[in-house]
Amino acid sequence: MPELIPTPTSIPVPGGKVIEEHVGRATTSTDHVSVAHMKAPPGWSEPAQVPEFEEITLVLAGEVVVEHDGGSLHVTAGQSVVTRPGERVRYSCGPKGAEYVAVCLPAFTPEGAHREEETS
Repeated sequence: MPELIPTPTSIPVPGGKVIEEHVGRATTSTDHVSVAHMKAPPGWSEPAQVPEFEEITLVLAGEVVVEHDGGSLHVTAGQSVVTRPGERVRYSCGPKGAEYVAVCLPAFTPEGAHREEETS
């Protein structure tokens, strides 16, 4: 039977980014996939990570920058990027911020992201 998700779960994160999870561990107790709507302010970034999950990012507005061992990708509105498990990546956004949808297979977990410690 279809399941309506009336309200996403807001997940607090540092740096002013807003995460609204529609499907995943926090909202639906789903562990095989997560779907989240993200809004990141200009200049937002997070530490590099080597996740255990595949991540599909569909950019709705602005620009998401994905740094990887071979360089960086600048993903703009209407474009998408797929990162695979075991790849070292670092996400940030352009000068206008970004709005995007992230789909993780299996579902995102902070432990499964394997984020690196930030250095000052």
